[in-house]
Amino acid sequence: MVGTLRLRLVIRGSRSLKDKRRTVKSIKDRVSHRFNASIAEVGSLESHQCAELGVAVVANEADYIRSVLSRITHLAGTLRDAELASCEMEVL
Repeated sequence: MVGTLRLRLVIRGSRSLKDKRRTVKSIKDRVSHRFNASIAEVGSLESHQCAELGVAVVANEADYIRSVLSRITHLAGTLRDAELASCEMEVL
């Protein structure tokens, strides 16, 4: 089974794409190391205050996937450098 998560973040303190990249890289590193999930920036690439991240988790059980994606969503909601604007979760 595969679970996907799309996170839309607002990075208010970002004044340039370089600031945004630094923040997004930090978030990506935390998620990939803490949750063993694949994560990439998938949208809003030219905006310096918005980021869209796609996350994928593969496992045998849907409940486990939902649990991991929920914990990632919770982490995104507690970030200092970015604000969670929305999220979409799907398990296939």
